[in-house]
Amino acid sequence: MISFSKGNTPKIVKPQEKNIENPDWIKCPSCRSIQYAKQLEENLSVCPKCNFYFKLSATKRIETLLDENTFEETDADLSSFDILKFSDTKPYTQRLEEGIQKTNHLEAIITGLGSIENTRVAIGVMDFDFVGGSMGIVVGEKIVRLTDKARLNHTPLILVSSSGGARMQEGIFSLMQMARTSAAIGKFQEQGGLYLSILTNPTTGGVSASFAFLGDIIMAEPASLIGFAGTRVIEQTTKQKLPAGFQTAEFLLEHGQIDKIVERKNMRKLLTRLLQFYSKGKMES
Repeated sequence: MISFSKGNTPKIVKPQEKNIENPDWIKCPSCRSIQYAKQLEENLSVCPKCNFYFKLSATKRIETLLDENTFEETDADLSSFDILKFSDTKPYTQRLEEGIQKTNHLEAIITGLGSIENTRVAIGVMDFDFVGGSMGIVVGEKIVRLTDKARLNHTPLILVSSSGGARMQEGIFSLMQMARTSAAIGKFQEQGGLYLSILTNPTTGGVSASFAFLGDIIMAEPASLIGFAGTRVIEQTTKQKLPAGFQTAEFLLEHGQIDKIVERKNMRKLLTRLLQFYSKGKMES
């Protein structure tokens, strides 16, 4: 995770720490302050002391963006299997089971239909706690199916990315999803569909190199890590020192790679404005 200190210099911080003896309290990994878990949740998991952004589960993010009780999940029964019989430090089947236990979902993305201020949308939200939010066959399939639903129903598409990239345990089958999702979104946009892409910390690898950066409007949460290859890999390859803040949302905004940085508390309000503007434009045309 990345947090910004004085002078807008990013610093790497450790994941949030829960007090094992008292899980009602959480230590902020950036400023080290102790936060009451319930109050932190009410603040959308943003530290009130230093504005550090904790990760949100896919379920919680859907709750913050959509109108209450309007979400209808699609393709919830799709799940991955070990197509390559892959094993690294642990078997792939074990990683999948751990992801299910952590998130209570079968995959790294939740997709469905819902409403934002009564405007119907198709939405997909990734969950980093499921195998690092990586994109495998099922994630790609769910995005393609969701995009097709948005195209056929003439509804805007919203995808929220939080991912380490393509899922290496599925090899070339995972990399194929970059082309599949990009093609589906391209077809959707050719027919006039609106695609809003939201990047969160982190959005990297094959996800950043495919659907995440195809949005008609690309937004990001503050201080999010966004990029393809890691900083160390790039420096070793180019033999050059990268500038401060490289691969942060702020750096990408400054260099024209994204359209806007949006605080978590303001994301729903901005989406509402964009959807209303889009809907008005369609009616006038």
